[in-house]
Amino acid sequence: MKKIIKNGTIVTAADTFAGDVAIENGIITEIGLNLQGEGAEIVDASGCYVFPGGVDPHTHLDMPFGGTVTADDFETGTIAAAYGGTTTVIDFCLTSKGLPLQQAVNTWHEKSQDKAVIDYSFHLMVSELNDTVLAELPQIIENEGITSLKVFMAYKNVLQADDGTLFKTLQAAKKEGALVMVHAENGDVIDYLVSTALAEGNTDPIYHALTRPPELEGEATGRAAYLTELTDSQLYVVHVTCAEAAWKIEEARKKGLRVYGETCPQYLVLDQTALEKPDFEGAKYVWSPPLREQWNQDVLWKSLWNGSLQTIGSDQCSFNFKGQKELGLGDFSKIPNGGPTIEDRFTILYSEGVEKGRISLNKFVDIISTTSAKLFGLFPQKGTIAVGSDADIVIFDPAVQRTLSAETHHMNVDYNAFEGFEVKGEPVSVLSRGEFVIRDKQFVGKAGAGKYLQRKRFGTAPVVPAKAEISGGVV
Repeated sequence: MKKIIKNGTIVTAADTFAGDVAIENGIITEIGLNLQGEGAEIVDASGCYVFPGGVDPHTHLDMPFGGTVTADDFETGTIAAAYGGTTTVIDFCLTSKGLPLQQAVNTWHEKSQDKAVIDYSFHLMVSELNDTVLAELPQIIENEGITSLKVFMAYKNVLQADDGTLFKTLQAAKKEGALVMVHAENGDVIDYLVSTALAEGNTDPIYHALTRPPELEGEATGRAAYLTELTDSQLYVVHVTCAEAAWKIEEARKKGLRVYGETCPQYLVLDQTALEKPDFEGAKYVWSPPLREQWNQDVLWKSLWNGSLQTIGSDQCSFNFKGQKELGLGDFSKIPNGGPTIEDRFTILYSEGVEKGRISLNKFVDIISTTSAKLFGLFPQKGTIAVGSDADIVIFDPAVQRTLSAETHHMNVDYNAFEGFEVKGEPVSVLSRGEFVIRDKQFVGKAGAGKYLQRKRFGTAPVVPAKAEISGGVV
């Protein structure tokens, strides 16, 4: 059925204007004033912003880690995402050395089939790059539309790849038109620091942060950037937490390198003192890289404002405090890494960013949706409100004031990382390809309605070139 969203303020990465949006067969068909349509359903957006649906480039749903599995799967996780204003997620396929890449992709298709309520896609982890993997990789990119490759520089003896693997992955990505993503921490030194801390009897959650200092994130980020320069490839640094890493990305971009950076809501509003909470409660805030000293938040916000960092991912990786985080009682290294963030990503960036004057309304849309769609081969199908684009739309009430809490969130986890946080703004209704998933703050979607998205190769949509950045803004 045709729908017309009327009386709202439409906001894209480039424009803000009053107007109506007409939708038919899941696609935006017309944008203008006083649109008419016989028999169309009228959706009143008075007093609200009409945003493109959020694109979350970094989630871990139904993921095994540390002897357990994340509490949110593709059903509960995407329902929570939709409540929060996100209409597309890109999750990570974890591979195993010696096994075909296609086997890992098939596993993630099985995990998501008939569960996702919004559209989704996959990144592919690369743990080794031998002749067999090199021969299979082009087929995965072409047949599955997976055009982003993840390399871990940390989690020694579990997920970590060596520098040779990263270098060869960058070479292959340059040839095949893929974007290489790195978890940038020096895993070898971290492994030594963790062993030393435990040998000295330092077992509390705060030592998770103290054994992963920001210098090791900065070093790994710089190392990855140099390898990117050497291969003339393209790099995306996930979950940037600190000044040391942000500055390395800024330095690379000033050289004109195709290096991009993502941060996460937790690093913008929480700090290292959360891991010091008594009675093991600090374990709730154990993720990697860890939370940093509070002053880093100002650097991250400035980097988002001036374009040195371009996106915000949730890094959703939820584990219950009871029974899962507690696996690390007496040994911080056994606390499952990750937190529940998928539902609050959108509102935290709006409330802390737009409402507090740190970023503009258009920059908000760019960070929360548009640039991720461009970098990961989904634009203009996703990431904007334009004729011909998918009708992924968020009707957002900026006047609502509310408190984030586990009592009211929709994630399948027993705590909220932002418990008690006062925010302004709330998604009222969310449409995915023209169909309501959330309507008047109620879930009306359906498991399995989300579609798997095959993505275009890197470089199909232009992003702001690195050298266009200047101190204090983007020209």
